[in-house]
Amino acid sequence: MTTAKLSGWSGRTIVAVVLTVFVLFFAIPIVWLLLATTKSARGLIVDNPFAPGGLGDLAENWSSLFSFQDGAVTSWIGNSALYAIGALVITLVASIPAGYALALTEFRGRRLLLVLTLIVMLIPNTALVLPIFLELNVVGLIGSPLSVILPMSFFPFGVYLTYIYFSTSIPRDLLAAARIDGCREYQVFTKVALPLAAPIVALVAFFSFVQNWNNFFLPFVMLPSSDGYPAQVGLTSLLASTPAFNPSSAGAQSVQLPTLALATVVSVLPVLVVFLVSQRFLVAGMTAGGTKE
Repeated sequence: MTTAKLSGWSGRTIVAVVLTVFVLFFAIPIVWLLLATTKSARGLIVDNPFAPGGLGDLAENWSSLFSFQDGAVTSWIGNSALYAIGALVITLVASIPAGYALALTEFRGRRLLLVLTLIVMLIPNTALVLPIFLELNVVGLIGSPLSVILPMSFFPFGVYLTYIYFSTSIPRDLLAAARIDGCREYQVFTKVALPLAAPIVALVAFFSFVQNWNNFFLPFVMLPSSDGYPAQVGLTSLLASTPAFNPSSAGAQSVQLPTLALATVVSVLPVLVVFLVSQRFLVAGMTAGGTKE
């Protein structure tokens, strides 16, 4: 009995130690990053790494960040919002009806489309950038917002999520009753199925927005001018203007490490806000489709 108790305690202790190590491994850099935004360039090097700075240094870093290249950071954030939201709208308009059609309607080639959707999900996004670039170059869209928005809106994972939800969580008898009452297929979708699918719509929207906002390689390739950069690509310009990483950048337009840390935090804030606002719907969407109606 005593041996069993010791074994139980030792097992829980090992699990607790492992979890603590993992938490510290991820939490310490985040805490350091947040505290770095409140320090001066000298304080970041001289002071205790986990000693908070002051509001004055934070305000100075904020002013330095948004005055960089005559307000380029504000333009980059606006570009990110344009690309992410524009692609999100197209994604929802395309993926939700597509998932519904694959799950609840019968047509020739349905199984083939589902298999192709699964195959495309396995292809890394970066592998598609070059062929997409060549296609958009032929039609003259390189450098325009559409060169980023259109490829971003291609989101097969959203189609598959929607397919799973409609296959498992929408009673077919309910849809059949709507058809018997005289609803056309698009009315069945818009008036019956879609209102019941709010959790999965929110989940697809969140995943699409996060992927679009954090996308670096696609806009980096498609946009030759820094005026069209989103925030993630713009961070490379800030990094190149930081003397700690690029000594030749020292000058009037140079960026100090605390300002760079603040830029990183600012670039993440929109995703954090969207997550906090949509948290209730995300939990419902993640648990949806877990049981068969």
